[in-house]
Amino acid sequence: MCSRYELVARPRDLAGRFRLSAVPPVEEKDEIRPTDAAPVVTGDGRLALMTWGLPAFDGKPLINARAETLRERPTFRGLLERRCLVPATAYFEWRRDGRARLRNRIAAADGATFAFAGLTDGTHFTIVTRAAAPAIAHIHDRMPVILAEKDEADWISPALHFEDVASLLLPQAGRPLAFVEETPRHFQPSLF
Repeated sequence: MCSRYELVARPRDLAGRFRLSAVPPVEEKDEIRPTDAAPVVTGDGRLALMTWGLPAFDGKPLINARAETLRERPTFRGLLERRCLVPATAYFEWRRDGRARLRNRIAAADGATFAFAGLTDGTHFTIVTRAAAPAIAHIHDRMPVILAEKDEADWISPALHFEDVASLLLPQAGRPLAFVEETPRHFQPSLF
């Protein structure tokens, strides 16, 4: 599960990284939370501000969508041809240690901006998740799908159907990630 992430990148850098035709008017955010407006890259190659979390019947926004069940859930099945990229520089997960909840910041080891696989209804978006990589499974059993940069254009291409890109949601070798457990006493970066 991913319930918080950050995007600390200058608008000009975002434009270059995602090959946008114009510099987007977005601000850096240390923490993006569900229901916040956040930038996503759409199939037409533009950056749009959308609300994180698809509306749901119980009033709780659907912030994550399990890759394994996208085809089965009616809410997501209707969005499989409306894919987006969710730019990020890190995401946060909490690990339980007894009664304590320890926050972990997970980012690219080189500090680069990356993209989560997302789905959108045009106004709202959700982040696609998968089983966690073994190196971080001790933190949480799920993680966002982080697309390889070479696969991002295919993920959002309107010319490709979901069945053509579904394999991008499977675990793949990609950019090395690092995590830092944020505790009051020490910060220990760990590579995986």
